[in-house]
Amino acid sequence: MANHKSALKQHRQSLLRREQNRYKRSRLRTAIRRFRTAVSSGDVETARALLPETIGLLDRTAKSRAIHPNAASRHQSRMTRALNQLSGS
Repeated sequence: MANHKSALKQHRQSLLRREQNRYKRSRLRTAIRRFRTAVSSGDVETARALLPETIGLLDRTAKSRAIHPNAASRHQSRMTRALNQLSGS
């Protein structure tokens, strides 16, 4: 455990950041799961409505570095491609 005042403060800050990042990632995973469920069930309208919301959430989560920006970009690309394949068929 930290002994110095600055180290104790840094520890408190890291705990707070961890909690915030866990919340952001959990919310993001839920949004991605909802989108994938809509795509797998063939519900084009719901998937079309969920895509912009989920992409925005991905961008915000990557901006705060809770996930890597490249991972966010990869998710966006795959989700857009899945929606295009669904509505094209």
